[in-house]
Amino acid sequence: MTQEPVFPIQKVADADFPTRWAHFRILGFERANPAGGDVQTAVALTLGNLYGAPPVARIHSQCLTGDVFHSLRCDCHDQLHLALGRIAEEGAGILLYEQQEGRGIGLMAKLRAYELQDRGQDTIEANLSLGYKADHREFELPAEILRFLKVPAVRLMTNNPEKMAALESHGITVAERISATIPSEPTFARYIETKRDKMGHLVG
Repeated sequence: MTQEPVFPIQKVADADFPTRWAHFRILGFERANPAGGDVQTAVALTLGNLYGAPPVARIHSQCLTGDVFHSLRCDCHDQLHLALGRIAEEGAGILLYEQQEGRGIGLMAKLRAYELQDRGQDTIEANLSLGYKADHREFELPAEILRFLKVPAVRLMTNNPEKMAALESHGITVAERISATIPSEPTFARYIETKRDKMGHLVG
C-alpha cells in the first residue's frame, strides 16, 4: 500500500493569552491544503503541563453563530465554554479551534441551510439539498498540531466518534473520551437528535 504524503504544518504565532477561564498560550498554525486552494488554519489554546499525563483536549469547529452570537440553534457555544472550563479546572489541556464553519461548508452555505431547516428539513437533509455532504470536516490538522507539540495521547472531550477515529488513525492515542454533552434547549433538540440518529454522536 502506498503511504499518503505528509503535508507539514507551520507554527506562525505563539502569544500570551489571558481569558476569563485561565491564562493560556495561543498558538497559530497553517497547513498547505493538499487538494489545493486556501491554506488551512487553526488555533491552539494550551494550558499547563501537556506531558505529565494525557491532557484534556477539545477539537472545536468554528461556529460564528454559536460561539460569537450565542445562537440557540446549536450547542456549539456551550460546548466551547464547557471545554474551556474543564481545561481550566484541571490546570492543563489544549483546545484546538479549526476554521470549519457549518461542518466545513462555510458560513454563507450554513445560513442557506438554516433557511431549509426553517422549512422543515433537518441539518443533514439541508446540507444534502445544497449539494454538500452531511459533514465536510476532516481532522488531520488537529492531529498534526498534536504531533507538532509532541503530545502523543489525549483525553478527548467530544460526542463525535469520527474525531476519536481521526486522531487514532493519525497516531494520537485517545486515552479517554470525556462527554461534551450539555443541557438541551427546545430550539436545538432536533439538531441534537439528528446528530445522534444520523451521525452516530454519543448523546442521549
